[in-house]
Amino acid sequence: MASSHDHAEDDRNATVEVWMNGRLVPRAEAVVSVLDSGFLMGDGVWEGLRVHHGRIPFLEAHLDRLIENARALDLDLGLDRAGIRRALAETLEANGMVDGVHIRLMFTRGLKTTPFQGTAVNRSGPTQVVLAEWKEPPAEVYARGLKLATVSVRRGRPDVQDPAWNSHSKLNCVAASIAADKAGADEGLMLDPQGFVATCNSTHFFVVRKGELWTSTGKYCLRGITRQVVLDVAREAGIVTRETDFSTTQVYGADEAFCTGTYSGILPVREVDGRAYVLPGPVTTRLRELYAARIERECAG
Repeated sequence: MASSHDHAEDDRNATVEVWMNGRLVPRAEAVVSVLDSGFLMGDGVWEGLRVHHGRIPFLEAHLDRLIENARALDLDLGLDRAGIRRALAETLEANGMVDGVHIRLMFTRGLKTTPFQGTAVNRSGPTQVVLAEWKEPPAEVYARGLKLATVSVRRGRPDVQDPAWNSHSKLNCVAASIAADKAGADEGLMLDPQGFVATCNSTHFFVVRKGELWTSTGKYCLRGITRQVVLDVAREAGIVTRETDFSTTQVYGADEAFCTGTYSGILPVREVDGRAYVLPGPVTTRLRELYAARIERECAG
């Protein structure tokens, strides 16, 4: 099976320096306490970032999302934007990283005095981590495409657990991923509470129907940075885009399908629930070119 996070093992990752709470430590020593809120309760927020030509594309949009999520959860990050940027820069510089790098930026509510959900037992302030790895998608995953299976695990309503939160608590998506694995698929296609297509367990989902680009309303998925960039470049190129409710029937009848995410950009989909698509799809190919050009512009200078 393929994966939206396929990558080759890189021996350099064993010795990378990890930024933790203001200092750089060897990866083997980058550990958190069993009393950390992220470990105990999944209480934290995070962002996945890419590095291209020494820059992090769409960084401000990622920070907007991180800060909004933290505010929603009343989680003090302990750093302002400038401080986060410095932590990222220090990590990349310490590891000599310029290209082919993926970063996980993480903040939890920090240490508790005892295992308990309530935040009254939090004492230490946030745990802050920048983990950068040498990691990039192999070319073959774009040629092979992803196989998706619709799973029974639904995306929830925002009054249960807001699907817009990029929180450490990802058990809903983990369950969807497990269901996809059991079905022999690479990703799980998740529906919303009404039965319309929402998103995949770790990527956003698009179909192409008669030259038009369709994706979900966004009500039941993470506010995807790559998703929005793809919509923007498509509109700039004159491609009709629709953020709308649609069913699996309309997925099966589509001409093309693909997934998006920060790590791998635009990944073609070869199959959904046994319905196959011809690869490479012309609209998907065009959008990959437009997205790559947008990344180059974003990281120029």
